[in-house]
Amino acid sequence: MSVLRPLDKLPGLNTATVLLVGTEDALLQQLADSVLQGDCASELRVHLARTLPLPSSVNRPRIDLIVFVINLHSRYSLQSIEESLHHVDASFFLGKVCFLVTGAGRESHCSIHRNTVVKLAQTYRSPLLYCDLEVEGFRATMAQRLLRMLQICAGHVPGASALSLVSLLRSSESPCLEDP
Repeated sequence: MSVLRPLDKLPGLNTATVLLVGTEDALLQQLADSVLQGDCASELRVHLARTLPLPSSVNRPRIDLIVFVINLHSRYSLQSIEESLHHVDASFFLGKVCFLVTGAGRESHCSIHRNTVVKLAQTYRSPLLYCDLEVEGFRATMAQRLLRMLQICAGHVPGASALSLVSLLRSSESPCLEDP
């Protein structure tokens, strides 16, 4: 079993790489295009994958941020992400992973309950973002947010780290009643 580790590869000079993992190819491609259109001083690389593990390739750059995209209208989407999580090293969950949930706007069509993905994000101590990727304006806004997260995770923002980003994102979330 191949496990994706954050420090397997050396960082590229002024390069930031995001890996988008999800089963919705068209939505992932649209999100990738939106991220690449963003204003960034770094060289951006966006890789798409339906599932993990990734093929072992010598040419693959270091991954700075993994975004797991879950469509609430597809049980297969959640199942695929849950299986992919087994191929990610635990050190990635120190600020270099986030979950992006789409399809929450039409709750009557959802086959996955929101609490399921909330518990998944809490289990992996990773940020949970919601966005309707089918709406261009929302997708562009989310691309800008992911781009900023990517720059921090790649170490291109002085005074900010992936761990500090996670603590900021977690403190802005509403407190869970189950937490002490």
